[in-house]
This record gives sequence, C-alpha cells and structure tokens, in this order.
Amino acid sequence: MENQDVVIRPFEAETDLKTLSDIWFSASLKAHPFIGEPKLVEQRQLIETEYLPKAETWVACSNQEAIGFISLLGSFIGGIFISPDRQGMGVGSKLVTHALDKKGELSLDVYIANEQAVRFYTSLGFREVSRRDRDDFGYPFPNATLHLKR
Repeated sequence: MENQDVVIRPFEAETDLKTLSDIWFSASLKAHPFIGEPKLVEQRQLIETEYLPKAETWVACSNQEAIGFISLLGSFIGGIFISPDRQGMGVGSKLVTHALDKKGELSLDVYIANEQAVRFYTSLGFREVSRRDRDDFGYPFPNATLHLKR
C-alpha cells in the first residue's frame, strides 16, 4: 500500500473511538515499551474519555478502514499513531502534511527513547526546541519538544 491510497477524514466519535483506541494501544506498546503495559492500560482510559473527544482528530483510512490518526490541539500534535502493520508506508507523513496544510506550523513532544519517532519527525523537517526530564504524567521519561514551520 502506498500513501496515495490513503484518504484522510474527520474523526467520528460514534464509529471511530474504539478503533482509534486500539490503534493507539498497539502502536504505543510497540513505540513505548519503556512505559510498560500497565501504565499504557491506565492511559488508554484518558485517550478514550479526554484526548480523542477533545482534540481535532483526523483519521487516515485505506479501503474505508481506519489505519492511523493525528490529534491536534491547535497547532500542537497531541498524538499521531499508525497501526503497527501499516507503519513505514507513508501514512504518518501524509497525516503530518495534512495537519501542516491546515495549521501552517506544528509542534509536538516526543519521547527521546522512541528513536524511530525522533528519526521520522527529523526527516520531515521538525527541529528540537527544548527538552524535559519527565513526561506529561510526571514519569521519568525524557521528552523533546519539536517544531516545524511551513
């Protein structure tokens, strides 16, 4: 599958919430093993009740099946997650391009230990603007804040 087969559409809570939660969880287990499954299970509740419903979320679909998403809080990327079996096929790049077209600039926080994500964002032109020693939940997982402007 190439990314031109991907259609991006707005999030529809009644039909997308469970699927996007599943994508978030499976992708998080792969990308963030250092957090641990028990903490990810706890965070999943927040994804379903707080983050997805409150963010501007765009869903990447192939053959009408959701395969990834990007959630925006203004121009801040709250999350971008692609089904593990669809990673490396240009879906994430297409979602970032879609968001950049809408916002003109983007920023995000990324776990430094998630080297694949850091490489991905850097390849798209994001540049590091700051670092911190703890994540949003107060856990000792260093984060970098990255920024991209059109």
